[in-house]
Amino acid sequence: MRERRTTRTALRALLLGGLLTALPASLLAGAPTSAAPASTPAAAPAAASSASLETPRTTTPRTTTPRATAGRVPAVQRQVERLVEKAGFPGATITVRGKDGRVQTYRAGAGDLRTGAPMPKDGRVRIASNTKMFTAVLVLQLVAEGEVELDAKVERYLPGVVRGPGGDGRRITVRQLLQQTSGLPDYDSIVIDGGDDLRSIAHTYFEPHELVDAALAERRQLAPGKGWAYSNTNYVLLGLLAQRVTGRPIGELVQRRIIAPVGLRDTYWPKPGEQRIRGTHPHGYHADEPGGEWHDLTRMDPSLGWAAGQLVSTPRDLGRFMAALLDGDLLPPAQLAAMKRTVKAPDFELDPAWRYGLGLARHTLPCGVPGWGHGGDIQGFETRNLATADGRWAVVTVNALPTELSMLEAVGKAVEVAICRS
Repeated sequence: MRERRTTRTALRALLLGGLLTALPASLLAGAPTSAAPASTPAAAPAAASSASLETPRTTTPRTTTPRATAGRVPAVQRQVERLVEKAGFPGATITVRGKDGRVQTYRAGAGDLRTGAPMPKDGRVRIASNTKMFTAVLVLQLVAEGEVELDAKVERYLPGVVRGPGGDGRRITVRQLLQQTSGLPDYDSIVIDGGDDLRSIAHTYFEPHELVDAALAERRQLAPGKGWAYSNTNYVLLGLLAQRVTGRPIGELVQRRIIAPVGLRDTYWPKPGEQRIRGTHPHGYHADEPGGEWHDLTRMDPSLGWAAGQLVSTPRDLGRFMAALLDGDLLPPAQLAAMKRTVKAPDFELDPAWRYGLGLARHTLPCGVPGWGHGGDIQGFETRNLATADGRWAVVTVNALPTELSMLEAVGKAVEVAICRS
């Protein structure tokens, strides 16, 4: 699957780096729902440094270029503008931490198509499969504390849960869940085989066991340990495992063990049934087909992601999390080393150069520096992000799910430019 396919399979594969269930609705069967459509005015780009977290009150976004470090800033600014003007997203931000430790945010386009308000400088967004990094850290913390063994069978912690055509917990290890080598099917079949589109299930609440049962009813992708195949099911099971071992809900565990210690003030785990995004945030949009009308899906139920993709955060918080992770602030050296021990992941981002560790992916940037991160896709939002060992990081956020490969490629390139030019 290394060729650049232009069918549903190609977009589906490329979105493996995020929440796989977040497929463009035009590529799925199903009829549109009554969600209110938003108009699609051509939004002029807006740009600024990240000195304030308040949403500007102007209704017509305008472009400004930060004056500092003029040799580097224009390249990043051009990238964020291209995400709107050429790739076609309603709005975009690029937040980057350079070698000098400064954090700047560049933005373009509209955060609200109805009012024309620009993208917030550090607004909260749904970070989708970036949640997997948090879930992986949580499980590895339990490994460090002796509560979980990486190479123990899943059956030890979730007896009788993993049974069916999709896989057997007596043959799958915790490490294989973390590394996406379990062979378990992805529960995205709920969407595809059910004939639904992403708008029609935007307000549907899913229980974690419901997602697992749907996956296990399908045939497995491959034998455990015999290859790499991305599956959100792995991380829902890891969430259930963490809850079983600790006796506490996953949202509380992530808050207490990761969010609070790192000081991620704008990151939170939505409560069951919570559909709105708290605080300052852009609106998130979805189109049923390339070039189609944007529909506002800001309000939706993220339970389809759960431990694989439910978190809400900001670009700055996500950057801080990645920096803290690579600096060793969240895991002992042995567990961090295990997390960074990668295998080939040829289906990740449709680029055979990507490798996947334990919830953490690695990609060598054009400037020759290894970048670590994940990325996420969900109704209304896409994030792509990488961090480097020398302290740099970049988070690109767009407020719509891509509908074409060119849109996905543009976001990936923006991350690379932001880090290499910082």
